[in-house]
Amino acid sequence: MKKLFGTDGVRGVANVHPMTTEMAMQLGRAAAYIFKGGRNRRHRIVIGKDTRLSGYMLENALVAGICSMGVDVLQVGPLPTPGIANITSSMRADAGVVISASHNAFQDNGIKFFSADGFKLPDELELKIEKLIESKKIDALRPTATEVGKAYRIEDAAGRYIVFLKNTFPQEMDLSGLKIVLDCANGAAYKVAPAVFEELGAEVISLGVNPNGININAGCGSLHPEVISEAVKLHRADIGIALDGDADRVIVCDEFGNEVDGDHIMAICATDMLKHKLLHKKTLVATVMSNMGLDITLRKAGGKIIKTDVGDRHVVEAMRKGGYNLGGEQSGHMIFLDYSTTGDGILSALKLLAVMRRENKQLSELAEIMIPLPQVLCNTRVQEKRDILTISDVAAKIKDVEGKLGNEGRVLIRYSGTEPLLRVMIEGQDKYEITTWANEICDLVKRHIGEK
Repeated sequence: MKKLFGTDGVRGVANVHPMTTEMAMQLGRAAAYIFKGGRNRRHRIVIGKDTRLSGYMLENALVAGICSMGVDVLQVGPLPTPGIANITSSMRADAGVVISASHNAFQDNGIKFFSADGFKLPDELELKIEKLIESKKIDALRPTATEVGKAYRIEDAAGRYIVFLKNTFPQEMDLSGLKIVLDCANGAAYKVAPAVFEELGAEVISLGVNPNGININAGCGSLHPEVISEAVKLHRADIGIALDGDADRVIVCDEFGNEVDGDHIMAICATDMLKHKLLHKKTLVATVMSNMGLDITLRKAGGKIIKTDVGDRHVVEAMRKGGYNLGGEQSGHMIFLDYSTTGDGILSALKLLAVMRRENKQLSELAEIMIPLPQVLCNTRVQEKRDILTISDVAAKIKDVEGKLGNEGRVLIRYSGTEPLLRVMIEGQDKYEITTWANEICDLVKRHIGEK
């Protein structure tokens, strides 16, 4: 069992274990040792971050740890997570490191790694890093003289990533005549995202592009789609695009300000790819959180869906294993594996805009392709992540609800991989009923293991 790494790297409150400078240095040393692999040449690891205040101290600690193991560091500064994956592979670096807690508040931070090919590390490599730290096996390994690593700043990293993104958009198209409201969440995409859409010809109204270290995700970005909704209506824009703090996910709204989530975006893009025979094996990979309406839409279009556990890494693993090229999550993580190795909010928005251009339709019309079943999500903060089915009255309530839903809905209970939260999701035909049931389950959980 892993002790440090969760579903998306190491994460926690900055300056509190495990997100301390001491641990960051150890993570840097252990990762450098693994990726160095005994090969006799200079090795390089890319480090990028979002805009959190704590990013400075963690970055410096990581740099010190990596250099102390005789590996060079390429610092790219604030850049979206998928941009760091892209720079890692394009510069033939040995690994990449992202300092970000994604959609979490500014006081949190995280450290996650990419291998040389731009994919997130498998569980066995993360476990190997943990064991190196715990065993202190590498404490005595101290390169000296010319063997110590150096740190370089890659000044044109943002420009490289912007060029890559623009090249994913069809060459015969541009975005001229489109008005876009863009919310960058005061995060890692605050410079890159506006440049991409503007250089493709769109008129861009930019929000959340003034980071100060503490306002990342604060009342903005993909967690607050109401912001772009109001701005779209105010500016009479064609589309609203909201990214999260590290820009690996996106939520959009149509020209009327109606939210269009990841399921709808996948439905639009997958059916378009089916139409043009570009969807590998006619299969979309989604998670168990995706609405059953997405399954129905794909079946009608002649495709099918494979479901995985929650988390974009599980989606990517299933895609690579099965040879599929499109997958994602309702939350807005979408992976276009023909172009990127991980979720990319800007790339996903560009793919959606390409369908709008190709079909010459507004987003509201395209979104009609999927009719979602009513779905509610209830979150409860917990003291411990106990097996929920061992709590008798909670288990009984879940069984009762499942019996009432029958084949016309479902109940999904899961713990968050990054926060002390239990998530209760119910789908069914009656919104009032499923809301009531979800709240009843959450209330029962609170009595037993709720945060005091």
